[in-house]
Amino acid sequence: MENSTEIVSFVLAAYGDIGELKYLYFSIMLLWYVSICVANTVLVVVIYVDRRLHEPMYILVCNLFVNEIGGSTALYPFMLSQMFSDTHEVTLPWCFLQICYLYTCASVEFCSLAAMAYDRYVSICYPLHYNVIMNTGRVGTIILLVWIYSFVICIFSFSFLIRLTFCGNAIDKVFCDHHLVIKLACSVSILGQMSDLLFAFVTIVLPFSLISVSYTKILAVCLKTSKENKQKAVTTCAPQIVSLSNMLVGCFFHFVDSRFDVTHIPDKVRIILSVYLLVCQPMVTPFMYGFNLPKIRQSCKRFLFDKK
Repeated sequence: MENSTEIVSFVLAAYGDIGELKYLYFSIMLLWYVSICVANTVLVVVIYVDRRLHEPMYILVCNLFVNEIGGSTALYPFMLSQMFSDTHEVTLPWCFLQICYLYTCASVEFCSLAAMAYDRYVSICYPLHYNVIMNTGRVGTIILLVWIYSFVICIFSFSFLIRLTFCGNAIDKVFCDHHLVIKLACSVSILGQMSDLLFAFVTIVLPFSLISVSYTKILAVCLKTSKENKQKAVTTCAPQIVSLSNMLVGCFFHFVDSRFDVTHIPDKVRIILSVYLLVCQPMVTPFMYGFNLPKIRQSCKRFLFDKK
């Protein structure tokens, strides 16, 4: 226990010695981060400026774009700075802060998809009552509840970390991971060991259940309607299904990398899989929910190219 008091920082061992390749990696990650910020920011500004997009679906999508910028900012600047570090150390407070920030953004992502699925459910199943049920005030309340819910869950997870003492400081990842930090603790309760699973349940399983119920009811209604309405429903729901599938794949990679022995996988492949969700999803979202939607695409063209 005496050694535990000496742990004031963690070492992100997955960086290793990247040598001169750090300049290449830095350039690629910086370009990717800038692209994420530009793509999502343009869409946020377009939705804000164009009053024709001030509809529940686009407001919920806008919240998703804001979250992508926030989640990326929790990872990329940190990774870029670590590439030029000789020690790859991060202090405990900064590590805990990154975990809390990333977990909050992950929860907001899934909960936002659940809110958007509910919006599509009301739109397709109760079209005559849609404007009454999904009015501006209710949409604002939903977004506020998504962030409050996610923040409360984050504080719950954080409460298990803040009280721990550590007997090790090597994290085999390029960012701070909740479960790997827990494994470094000198002693931890059963509840603490399972805290990331509890987090996964309330942030992934519960929203996924709501999404599944919404789409099941949407599918039931669509099967009884005309071919045109079926096509419209597919066009509307397809981006959410693609985005959700991508997130579930990313969560699976993250879960396997954190909880199982994957040393037989090449280091570079394992690192890529561990950050798959954090790297791909922020760029998938603006294309699935932004540039892919005709109304937003037209508004982007007017905003960027129409000088009149």
